[in-house]
Amino acid sequence: MTSQSPASLFRLNLQMLLRPRWILFAFLLVLTCARFVWDAHSELLPDEAYYYSWAQHPNVSYYSSGPGIALSVLAGTSLLGRCELGVRLLSPLLALATSLLLYSLARRLYRERIAFWLVVVLNLTPLFNFGASSMTMAPLSLFFWTAALVSFSLAVHESPNRLPFWALTGFLIGCGFLCDYANAFQLISVLIFLIAVARHRREFRRSGIYVLFGIFCLFLAPPIIWNVQHDWIGLVPLSSDMEPHKHLSARFSALFQFFGHQLVVCSPLFFIAMLVALIGSIPRAFRSSKVCFLLSFSWPILLIGLIAIFEHLTQPSWIALGFVSLSLLAVAWWLDVPPQNRSLRIAAVVALVTAGASSLLALDTDVLRTIGINLSYSSDPSSGLRGWKTATAEIERFRTSFERKLGEEVFLIGNRYQTSAIVSFYLRDPRVEDPGHPPVYIPESQNIENEFSFWHRYDEFVEPADKSEINSLFSEQSGVNPFINRTALYITDSPDEAPPQNLQNSFTRWELVDHFQVNRRNEPLHEFRIFACYQYQTLPL
Repeated sequence: MTSQSPASLFRLNLQMLLRPRWILFAFLLVLTCARFVWDAHSELLPDEAYYYSWAQHPNVSYYSSGPGIALSVLAGTSLLGRCELGVRLLSPLLALATSLLLYSLARRLYRERIAFWLVVVLNLTPLFNFGASSMTMAPLSLFFWTAALVSFSLAVHESPNRLPFWALTGFLIGCGFLCDYANAFQLISVLIFLIAVARHRREFRRSGIYVLFGIFCLFLAPPIIWNVQHDWIGLVPLSSDMEPHKHLSARFSALFQFFGHQLVVCSPLFFIAMLVALIGSIPRAFRSSKVCFLLSFSWPILLIGLIAIFEHLTQPSWIALGFVSLSLLAVAWWLDVPPQNRSLRIAAVVALVTAGASSLLALDTDVLRTIGINLSYSSDPSSGLRGWKTATAEIERFRTSFERKLGEEVFLIGNRYQTSAIVSFYLRDPRVEDPGHPPVYIPESQNIENEFSFWHRYDEFVEPADKSEINSLFSEQSGVNPFINRTALYITDSPDEAPPQNLQNSFTRWELVDHFQVNRRNEPLHEFRIFACYQYQTLPL
């Protein structure tokens, strides 16, 4: 046996490290570290702060979603505390796991070259990068959708001992359902694929598909329990969303708005490439179960989303779940183009560069200002996501000064749930009136609007220590309101010249006490008004 020289061993190791697989893993590792750094040093989105508020009120389910997002935020903040990285701790990890799952699926269905470019393209698109850098329902929903897709592909593979994969698929779809109810649409894709491919119809005579649905049904328990506890109020937003819009021009406008938005968040060339692959792969689906598999998990949810947009003028974020398998189909479609087609290869390079640049701009539009392009914050769609930490510091400073002059503590009310949530998060002293109360309330309303409607409110009655304090004139009042005759500060970032009418009716008087502007790079970013509302009185029931 002859020993290899150090130089030959070095060349061998270098060749191994330069394999596409290891280059991809290094790319993902660097990107994940960069995302952690970004997450630790960028302000929360108002919706992220809203989900942090959910985590402070643990429940079996919530008004508009299952407990998945709240548990994820609670896990991160339990480890790292109340900070930006604590809230977002799982999002870069979910993006990494989703990338690896897609790599394994593409490598098994096609080949390593397609798997490599699929992961690179997805990690350069603004839509995927935005989800990987923020903790909303999207990264959780996308991860469980992808994991269930991989598990189901193994379940339908002709091999012994497939039953665990059927069970795992039901479990993963159920987990995704508790993060975003739209993940249940994956069950439709499962049925469509099994019906469409003749050789897989036999699965309806086996136990696997019924195990999948049986395990998924277990995950219906949390939202059912919550709705039973709240008189099925969770069905109200679903029924209200079912009301169709009658104006045809508004419907087509919503569709055009959707396609324009997707051109931006998916990168223009890649979105066009996906549409071409979607249409061009339809004839192939009748000949290839592999293409049929990928189409079955893309067109149903895309069609449902387009119908929702056309009928109800909504812009559902969950429609992006259909891009998971469609993106794999697109990469495989375009990589089958003959390599001598130089124009398409140039277009591919342009698409990658455009996607990467779009992602960078989506995360930080200040890049444009750095290179001398003067983009006003009034025209910047991301301006509403910045400056909240500075604004909250000013609000807290004013609250301290106002309370000192008034001689008593006040409570805070935000003009909308996003304002209340983000100010609550960035308050250095997030003072709560009692356990279970949010630091900042939303204006009282008889309508159920969001999760704030289910938490303790300033217009509710509590059981008094002294039973004689109960007002017997109103049988609906089963207690007393501790906020009676107290003063509130109403905070709004809209150009309103007065508080809303329900606040004016529930306070004896009000006045504008502060008006300030948050600037960034010497340009106006936000404008805030603070109204003092004196002597709270509960509205008639």
